[in-house]
Amino acid sequence: MLSRSLPLESTYLGHTFWQRWPISAKRGNGWVDFQGFTRSLGVSDLTSLNLELFDRKCPICETGNAVEFAPANFDLSRLDAFAFASRKRPEFMHFRLVECKTCDVLYANPAPGHDALLKAYEGASFNTSNESEYAAKTYCNYLKRYLSDMPDRDGALDIGTGDGAFLEQLLAASFENVAGVEPSAAPVQVAKPHIRAHIRLGPFRASDYASEEFRVVSCFQTIEHVHDPLQLCRDALRIIKPGGAFFIVCHNRRALLARVLGPKSPIFDIEHIQIFSPASVQALLKTAGFQRVEVQPIVNCYPMSYWANLLPVPSRVKDVLSRVLTSTRAGKLTLAAPVGNLAAIAFR
Repeated sequence: MLSRSLPLESTYLGHTFWQRWPISAKRGNGWVDFQGFTRSLGVSDLTSLNLELFDRKCPICETGNAVEFAPANFDLSRLDAFAFASRKRPEFMHFRLVECKTCDVLYANPAPGHDALLKAYEGASFNTSNESEYAAKTYCNYLKRYLSDMPDRDGALDIGTGDGAFLEQLLAASFENVAGVEPSAAPVQVAKPHIRAHIRLGPFRASDYASEEFRVVSCFQTIEHVHDPLQLCRDALRIIKPGGAFFIVCHNRRALLARVLGPKSPIFDIEHIQIFSPASVQALLKTAGFQRVEVQPIVNCYPMSYWANLLPVPSRVKDVLSRVLTSTRAGKLTLAAPVGNLAAIAFR
């Protein structure tokens, strides 16, 4: 492992991939295998993928009032087709993270650009339909606490819907005109046929939707992944009806478990280019223009086989534990735990 400033300014097929930044990265002859990385993402056309890192200001307050929280720590050769997939086994790698002293958000700086992120998610794999159903039930039960505050249940959009598990919950809760949008093809392909018909394959674009079209817009474990979270929230505000709500679930960097595990916490991940706290998610939503914002911890419920994948232990140990759990009834037992996620609901 090398921990110093490396000359990682390189070109491949005429495209600059990385600039000179302090990193900790394994290397061969001083260079990272970019071609292998793109193959692992299922990307065959290198000319369409730009892996250059860019300077960023805070994605909420847009200032540069930040201090380094953690230096970059990643090995591109270890990333595979699940690197940008939901509920994956953590690699415990991340870009350089800085802490905004104004609004308390952690964010990657430098970070990949919008197009590179989009290409990464387009090629991501998916194998967690079982876990997505558990998550959808948890999130819907939380949303039901606020349904009495809403005039009706006409129109719901789920951003980053995956296989549409939450859409199924919305339909069961008597929502009408339900839709989802998902950039990755793999989860859409395994969605239930009657749910797949509600999913638009591609990135979320506000221009695809009319103003004040939805009563509820949801965004679960997605806001950490997008290039411009503030713009996403502003776009959500525009398409939500008066009296409607924007419902976010994200990781809480101030949670006890995240503080105890430190760099071994799965929330510090190559996918997460910003990580929020209760204060910073409040700031995000209020800066976007929402009026009433409520933030609470959320208790997740998953099978033991899923929790085992998140343990900060070597992969060999996880493999053995996973085989034991999946071959016995123990793996199907569920555990509800406050592992450091937060739910935010913001009303227009």
